[in-house]
Amino acid sequence: MRLDKYLKVSRLIKRRTVANEACDAGRVSINGKPAKASAEVKVGDVIEIGFGTKSVKVEVLGIAETQKKDEAAELYKYL
Repeated sequence: MRLDKYLKVSRLIKRRTVANEACDAGRVSINGKPAKASAEVKVGDVIEIGFGTKSVKVEVLGIAETQKKDEAAELYKYL
């Protein structure tokens, strides 16, 4: 699954366009490497997102095309 879509489905970032902009600005990395919005996300990948002064690091536990809001947190684990 594309990185920008995963960030939206998992509710880490609210909108796909915002996820795209974060990737273009270099604020998102997969396994320590800067990632483009089109990068493929696999189970076990570690995604790090920079939000201003704070950073969020999560491990991908699952991938789904759609997910209900209350079940979205099951797709990742905070590190």
